[in-house]
Amino acid sequence: MNQKCKYYCYRNTRKANKTDILRPDKIELVIFDMDGVLTDTISSWKYIHDYFGSSNERSVDEYLKGKIDDMEFIKRDVSLWQKDDNPVTRDKLADILSDVPLMKGSEKCIVFLKNHDVKTAIVSAGLDILANRVADELGIDYVFANGIKTDNKGRIAGEGLLNVRLMYKEETVRRLVKQSEISPRRIAAVGNSCFDIPMFETCGLGIAFNPEDDCVREVADVVVEGKDLSRIIPVFEQFIN
Repeated sequence: MNQKCKYYCYRNTRKANKTDILRPDKIELVIFDMDGVLTDTISSWKYIHDYFGSSNERSVDEYLKGKIDDMEFIKRDVSLWQKDDNPVTRDKLADILSDVPLMKGSEKCIVFLKNHDVKTAIVSAGLDILANRVADELGIDYVFANGIKTDNKGRIAGEGLLNVRLMYKEETVRRLVKQSEISPRRIAAVGNSCFDIPMFETCGLGIAFNPEDDCVREVADVVVEGKDLSRIIPVFEQFIN
């Protein structure tokens, strides 16, 4: 196991995404990871597992080692929540996730960016139920996160809706570049784990916020310690005209 990472490092499974992007002269878009960055929780998936008293540790290990793909990973997670005698609904998951707190300083940080006409986005392999709630509360412009299929009664159907591959977040960044028509050079990415490194490698500025992995510290252009997102504002001030 790579001792630099909290979990089995994704770089044991895939190669670095090498790019040659210059540091920004101006920031026009900031991409945020969600879990541990915009929200004060390790994982939206784990938050639900904790509620139901289930564990996905085996699936996490097999996924990170490349033994299963993202869709199988989601399918296994959802299967742990399903109860034949008491079907779990999307509304129930939303109710559970409603207790997830925003990260301290997140509102102040987003307001600062909005006041300077900087667009914001969430790119997360977490649940879209939480990502959409966070986006609504903070006024974030773009949301990319993963979902769960439901039947016509709103009950979870066991299959996932894959929008962000955890170990390939640069794919989503490229989609966002096309959608926003903003150069990667003028995009900053904010994350806290080794899974955010592909975003750092694809954007002009990578900011490790309260990082949980040493490898993300090494790759980031800037490291901001502590669980207060407003501490990032002085970094943005350097790139806002």
